[in-house]
Amino acid sequence: MAKKDSYQEFLKEDFHKLFVGMNLGDVQRHFLRSRWLDQVLWMEGKANLARDRYYFLRLTTIIGGVILPALVSLNISTTSEIKIPRNLIIGSTFALSQLVAISAAIEEFFHYGERWRHYRRTVESLKTQGWQFSQLTGPYQNYTSHEQAFNFFAGQVENIIQLDVEVYATQVVQEKKEEHQNQQNYILMQNPKITNVEDKKEE
Repeated sequence: MAKKDSYQEFLKEDFHKLFVGMNLGDVQRHFLRSRWLDQVLWMEGKANLARDRYYFLRLTTIIGGVILPALVSLNISTTSEIKIPRNLIIGSTFALSQLVAISAAIEEFFHYGERWRHYRRTVESLKTQGWQFSQLTGPYQNYTSHEQAFNFFAGQVENIIQLDVEVYATQVVQEKKEEHQNQQNYILMQNPKITNVEDKKEE
């Protein structure tokens, strides 16, 4: 946790040093701190959190999935020579299978991998705009000062943030549709009579 905080502090200090060297007004500096830098630090934290959770859940699923067959084979081939109690093997197999299933289900529900990649793309886009603006390179190369380039920079930042919100909202809507469809499929699988009724209606 301290390592993540120290990196965010490093980013904050590093970008503050850049701001000092820019010939900007108070309102423009306020935008840099409160809008651009705040979003960079917030999304950096969100990306790291989503990445850590994704790695933890995926590793739990992978390692558990590798160990499970070994436990099952031990359970099947238990002989008097093996001193491990059969009940312990059965209990461990059941507990581990539940852990793997829960881990996979949590990742499937929260989509931490997708969230990590989404936040990482957005924060890197914001950082790129910040560096290019500070050096007056890329889309800012035709401007002679930071003050002249500022309005374009602010517009670019707002476009990135707006796109981030739109993509996130689209993902949430898609996830809800998929969840609703999965619930309907489950209900139909549990109640074959409903399927038969629907088929007769179509005929």
